[in-house]
Amino acid sequence: MSDDQPVSARPQAEDALFVRSLARGMSVLEAFQGADRALTLTQIAARTGLTRSAAQRLVHTFRKLGYLTLAEDGRGFRLDLPVLDLTHDYLRMNPLVRRASPILLELRRNVRERIDLSLFDGPRMVYAARMQSKRESFFATLVGNSVPTACTSGGWAVMALLLEPEVAALLEGARHPQLTPRTLTDPAAIRDQIAQARRNGHALALEQILMGEVALGVAIPDAAGRPVAAIHIAASLSEWDPEEFRRRMAPLAAEAVRSIVSG
Repeated sequence: MSDDQPVSARPQAEDALFVRSLARGMSVLEAFQGADRALTLTQIAARTGLTRSAAQRLVHTFRKLGYLTLAEDGRGFRLDLPVLDLTHDYLRMNPLVRRASPILLELRRNVRERIDLSLFDGPRMVYAARMQSKRESFFATLVGNSVPTACTSGGWAVMALLLEPEVAALLEGARHPQLTPRTLTDPAAIRDQIAQARRNGHALALEQILMGEVALGVAIPDAAGRPVAAIHIAASLSEWDPEEFRRRMAPLAAEAVRSIVSG
């Protein structure tokens, strides 16, 4: 997200219960999505579509509440610790994350490779648990990091459980960034991967997010069979042949999913 890109407006149809002032306040916090440094009042106003004076009042309020703080150099604002408290509470109260956590820990002990739990959120998969390997960059290791659904093993596995019109809507409405030289951006090529995932019950991705990485994903359905999340197992291509990785990891990931669903 660029410094001048406004945050997407939330639906504001006629609704007697909709509190517009609260929505404007939340847009200030949302302005920090994707930011890699502190934001000035001018940048916050541009990202939210608010006037500078309105942004100033809301920033001041969030500073008083502890959710924003002045950057160390005094040239902008950044999120502060109470935001992380809310994130922790979300993860703590999410029943899927709670059920999955001990199963993922056991899976990590068995495979000795990186294990992820990602939540399906339309065009993106959001990491809710990450059990790391030594190869990861700092930002990639953070819970809350998200990647496009269309270029991940877990995303392909999730889309394999969707109806065809839903897949078409996702592929047509999504951006397809070239994250590595091998990232698939052609919808037809992505559909081929989804079809393979539908046949196999899992998806295998080679160097889609990170060069030198192989990743296997299995979707986690809810009680109605709708995909809500995925387990990923990722490793280095310097240590694994892709088909051997598939043979070794696919049954273990599938068993972990069965344990989560039945838990």
